[in-house]
Amino acid sequence: MADEVAQIAPALIAALDLFGIAVFAASGALAAARLKQTLVTFSFFALVTGVGGGTVRDLLIGAPVFWVQDWRFPATCLATALLVWMTPVRIWKPRALDWFDAVGLAIYSVFGAWKALSLGIGLLPAMMMGVITACVGGVIRDMLAGVPSIILRPELYVTASALASGLFVLLLGLGLPLSIAAVVSVTAGFGLRAAAIAKGLAIPAYKG
Repeated sequence: MADEVAQIAPALIAALDLFGIAVFAASGALAAARLKQTLVTFSFFALVTGVGGGTVRDLLIGAPVFWVQDWRFPATCLATALLVWMTPVRIWKPRALDWFDAVGLAIYSVFGAWKALSLGIGLLPAMMMGVITACVGGVIRDMLAGVPSIILRPELYVTASALASGLFVLLLGLGLPLSIAAVVSVTAGFGLRAAAIAKGLAIPAYKG
């Protein structure tokens, strides 16, 4: 599985990686905008949100930390922060942060699982690496912003990430081409998270 995934990885995956970084970075910058912070804080929020989950993933699977090895990733985060900083606040709707985060969540759930698979990680751990990649950056962002973490809110979040990464691993295991598995899985994860944002979908909480 690992050799096959590594060999057939198309440019789509690389594009998804940078795009996922950008939308996560935008969600971090928007969190700073809500707090009316400086450009330095915008940049820091964008960076830790964009690369936080992937950093934890790489440390767990023993891979070189991706953004230390490739300048494009921190540059993308900083450029995104600057773009949000220069954009009039009226452009951003109140839930823009949630929608940017939803896109990043779906993309990075799939990319995190793919990277783990490509390095020889087993199917179930690879799915978990997808969830960690997608969710940890948002957790760090919320902690820095001083708001309740997204994973502690009742609406579906980690579940949407698990759907995307789990479906991706399953589809690859069934022999689907990587590009098709990625697109289907990203769409499914984003669709579930979008429904949660729009409709307030949530799983039942513990009643004691």
